[in-house]
Amino acid sequence: MSQPTLLLTGGAGVLGRALIDELSPDFRITCLRHRTPVNDPRVHEIPADLMEPQLGLPDPDFEQLAADVDVVVHSAAATNWKAAPESIRRANLDGTAAMLDLCARADAPMYHMSTAFVANPLAPEEQDRFPGAAAYLASKTAAEQLVRDAPVPGVILRPSVVMGDSVTGRIAGMQGLTRALGAIVKGQVPVLPGAPDARIDMVPQDVVARAVGDLVRGGVTDGEYWLTAGTHSLLQSEVVDACLEFAELYGPRPHPPRLIPVESVHRLLLPLIEGPTFPESLRRRFHTYAELLLVFQRALPFESSLGSPHCGTSLSKDALGRALVRNLAAWSTGPGGMRTRPRRPQPAGGAVPRLPETRELAS
Repeated sequence: MSQPTLLLTGGAGVLGRALIDELSPDFRITCLRHRTPVNDPRVHEIPADLMEPQLGLPDPDFEQLAADVDVVVHSAAATNWKAAPESIRRANLDGTAAMLDLCARADAPMYHMSTAFVANPLAPEEQDRFPGAAAYLASKTAAEQLVRDAPVPGVILRPSVVMGDSVTGRIAGMQGLTRALGAIVKGQVPVLPGAPDARIDMVPQDVVARAVGDLVRGGVTDGEYWLTAGTHSLLQSEVVDACLEFAELYGPRPHPPRLIPVESVHRLLLPLIEGPTFPESLRRRFHTYAELLLVFQRALPFESSLGSPHCGTSLSKDALGRALVRNLAAWSTGPGGMRTRPRRPQPAGGAVPRLPETRELAS
């Protein structure tokens, strides 16, 4: 019996690469790609444009695609918050509508990759100051409603911050939060927005991919799933401590960044750094970190579906902390990482940055 055909968008992205690893043993994978090729022998690529009618394909090609597809995983999205807000909204809404249209033609269920941070609406002053992040969250919220209203079976998937692999720490593309953590390791972040007990919910890419794979293989075709660490998410103070401890591999422990309450960030700090006396490079860096952390931190934990039937395995806090160290180790050897070799092989306390062979994220 031949394998079913799964259509994947966003295959060249961070999560897309992990989804190919997870799904390729069980499905024939077809990837729609626009600019960036996937270049993976396990998939068949079709050049397409989600912004065009019928994905920009000629009628015969679109009809053949609809006839071949058994299931759709829509992971492509505009995630660059520096882009124009209207282009973010259009990509995330029109792209979702295009894939729902294909699902209707193919009589295939839709697995839509949203974000857990739809639960973090920005305050009005934050929307004005960070229009890219505001447009991203609003477009994801609206795209979810398109899926709910569509006349096809649909599953909404809400991962939190997707980090690198839980074992190797590697990631296909450097994420904004990873750069921020790297800057803490380098001692380049004097202040951070938020409280020490704010939660930074991060989930390794392979854990998210496994949950998606289990849902698809299990034939689950409706519902909304939170692919998050939930109550096991790390606190901001714990994330900072992990970064500073990792930095001791390379030299003296950097001075810890001062944590500034969110209201003070908006009322005092951001207006100060946006003034003419602040260096432009420092202004851009802090603005980026503030935007990321104001969106990504939460006072209360997310709900988590991990570990529920057909939805992967739940996360333990200790294993998540180890995965963070492995992510830092992988970052340190890549572009923008540490320029020197570590002066000793492991940080204090035995939290080794070596890459163990066994997976240990199931709680």
